[in-house]
Amino acid sequence: MDLRLDQIERLAQTIDPVFRDSPQFTATFGTRPVLVKVETLNPLRCFKGRGALAFVDSVEWGVTVIVASSGNFGQAMAYACGRREIPIEVFLPENVNPAKLAAIRSFGATVHLSGMDTDTAKKRAHEYAAQRPDRLMVRDGDESLIAEGAGTIGVELLRSGPLDTVVVPVGDGALINGIGRWIKAHSPSTQVIGVCPAGAPAMVRSWRAGTPVAHPADTIAEGIAIGNPLPQAVRWMRELVDDMVFVEDSAILTAMGRALRGLGVVLEPAGAASLAAVDGVPGDRVAVVLTGANTRPGQLESVVAA
Repeated sequence: MDLRLDQIERLAQTIDPVFRDSPQFTATFGTRPVLVKVETLNPLRCFKGRGALAFVDSVEWGVTVIVASSGNFGQAMAYACGRREIPIEVFLPENVNPAKLAAIRSFGATVHLSGMDTDTAKKRAHEYAAQRPDRLMVRDGDESLIAEGAGTIGVELLRSGPLDTVVVPVGDGALINGIGRWIKAHSPSTQVIGVCPAGAPAMVRSWRAGTPVAHPADTIAEGIAIGNPLPQAVRWMRELVDDMVFVEDSAILTAMGRALRGLGVVLEPAGAASLAAVDGVPGDRVAVVLTGANTRPGQLESVVAA
C-alpha cells in the first residue's frame, strides 16, 4: 500500500493547526449516538485544506500548478499555493458555485471557466496541461500526499476511542482512502463505509467492479458529483473500503436541515452526505465526517424554510 502511515502520522502533527483537531463530539440522532466530526470551521469551510497543504509543501518553487475542480479542491489548492507564492490555474465548470469561485479568485488563482460540468472542466485542464510541459497537473484522488493529508482525520477520529463504523462522503476518493488507510491499520474491525449520491453512481460502480466505470452525474451534491473515477483512487478504495451506499438528493437536503437544527452546523449538500446515510449503516458506535459548508446562494434558505 503506497499510502504511508508514517506520512499521515507526521502530517497529523505538522499541518497548519487551523485545519487540524477539528471539533468532534457525540450527538444523538433518533435513538442512535453518533460521533460527529465537523470539518467546516476553517478558512476554507471544508476539509480540503489538509491534503492541499500537504501536497503543496512538496512542490518546487517556480512551478505553475494546474487543477480542475467543482470548487472546494480548487479553493484549497489556491489557498495553499498562495501561501507559498506558487502560481496556480484552476479550471471550473461554468455553473460553479459563485461563493467558491469568489474564494478561489481571492486567493490569487487564475481561473478558467470551461464546460457545463466538472468532468468537462477536468478534460479541458488535462488538454491545457498537455500543451504546457512546464505546468504541474494535480488531480485530486490521484496524489498520495493529498490522501495522506486527509488521512489525518482518521488519526483524530480514533482518539475518541473504538469505533464500529466510519461513514465518509466519496468524491474523487482522497478523503475515504486517507481515512481508511489509518483506520484499517489501527482499528481493523472498524467498518469504513463510503457514501455517494444516487445521481452520481460512478464511484460505487467502480468500487464494486474494481476498475473505473464512468457514468454521468446529476445531483445537488456538486462536491461529490464524480463521473469519471481515477484508476488509482479505485485501486486504493478496493483495499480500504468495506462498503459503499447511495443516498437520494432528498435525503441529503433532510440531513442539511438535521445538522442545522440539531447541531447548529451549516452544511453544503456534499458535506451532509454521510449524515444522510447514518441511519442505514451498522454498528453501535458510528462516526460521520461532515465535510463542507460552502452552500450555493439560496440553498441554505430553502433548507431553513423546509
